[in-house]
Amino acid sequence: QVQLVESGGGLVQPGGSLRLSCAASGSIFRINTMGWYRQAPGKQRELVARIDSGDSTDYADSVKGRFTISRDNAMNTVYVQIISLKTEDTAVYYCSADSTTMARVSLAAWGQGNQVTVSS
Repeated sequence: QVQLVESGGGLVQPGGSLRLSCAASGSIFRINTMGWYRQAPGKQRELVARIDSGDSTDYADSVKGRFTISRDNAMNTVYVQIISLKTEDTAVYYCSADSTTMARVSLAAWGQGNQVTVSS
């Protein structure tokens, strides 16, 4: 099993910044792609950013230039630094990880979700 624990959400004013963190733990042999998704009220969950094991990144067009994803492989942690927050960034943010367990089983895991609210 692989568990993901997120932190760093909250209430932020428009134009502000924050950083979300997500730490993976459990029976991990290797973590492959890690990512951040978000789901706003009444909308489907969407990919925000992802980073593969070679540190190649991919971003949704709506967040390019404002979101920066990174990872610390030694800590099995993925981050997303967000600047210039907009009200439309308000959502529950979920981290994800595609990993290989110690039993060499491929496993997709999700974090519990972290509310980010952008409001004045």
